[in-house]
Amino acid sequence: MKSIDPNDFKVTEKIKLSKIPTLLKVKGDDDEKIEKLDKVQAKLSKQQDTMYAHNRYGVLICLQGMDTSGKDSLIREVFKEFNPRGVVVHSFKTPTSAELEHDYLWRHYMALPEKGKYAIFNRTHYENILVTRVHPEFILAENLPGIESVEDIPKDFWKDRIEQINNFEKHITQNGIIVLKFYLHLSKEEQRQRLLRRLEKEKHNWKFSLGDLKERGHWDEYQEYYEEAINKTSTKDAPWYVVPADDKEMARYIVAKIIWDTMQKHTDIKEPVLPDNIKENIGIYKQQLENES
Repeated sequence: MKSIDPNDFKVTEKIKLSKIPTLLKVKGDDDEKIEKLDKVQAKLSKQQDTMYAHNRYGVLICLQGMDTSGKDSLIREVFKEFNPRGVVVHSFKTPTSAELEHDYLWRHYMALPEKGKYAIFNRTHYENILVTRVHPEFILAENLPGIESVEDIPKDFWKDRIEQINNFEKHITQNGIIVLKFYLHLSKEEQRQRLLRRLEKEKHNWKFSLGDLKERGHWDEYQEYYEEAINKTSTKDAPWYVVPADDKEMARYIVAKIIWDTMQKHTDIKEPVLPDNIKENIGIYKQQLENES
């Protein structure tokens, strides 16, 4: 199986989602894809330990995609070799009453990674220009000044939010957060098949929700708004990657490979060097500890 080039998936110019394949056809079976993923996992895990010791950067992984696009299983498989202290997963659902007492980005600021750690946003701050755009009535729960009904939402409301998100990402990247955003590009037919499997296989029944069917009915709207969001927020320091997601094993490997290749560009991430006064006396400290036995 040929090596993955992250640039093949990176959004650097205006895209049309309908023109981008949802399945990447490559030579190699699932076992080969899993083997390649395992190798990248191991390297990422070691590199994260080094980043933790370096203590200068945090990494924010943003995952977006339609229902059943494979976000949960991707997180499980790509990051399973990480030291648990080095990665935190945040799944952003409907805002709580406490979160609604703040602006819409507040809960995302609160979940940003500490230096030396990864944070994974399973659904992200982009929900605020996707779900709320498909269902603008959700905006009313934010209790914003001057907005008492959907009709009160200003014409430039979504344009302003996109600009706010760009500013948010610019701010955090300038303060040591490495941002990678992945859109898991699923076909409507593959989603249908995955929803059917949830209904047909008893062990997967719990995953099915009537909400899945409801949101499927808004497929075209979501594609339109995803496309606009990706085109207007893929920047040099916070790029979007459109990852074909009909093949879960391949999607996981692509994401892992992109993360690994990106992290290799940060050549300053190295383990700290011991101060000279400690290094010169290592033998003394070792002897001191050995004499205790």
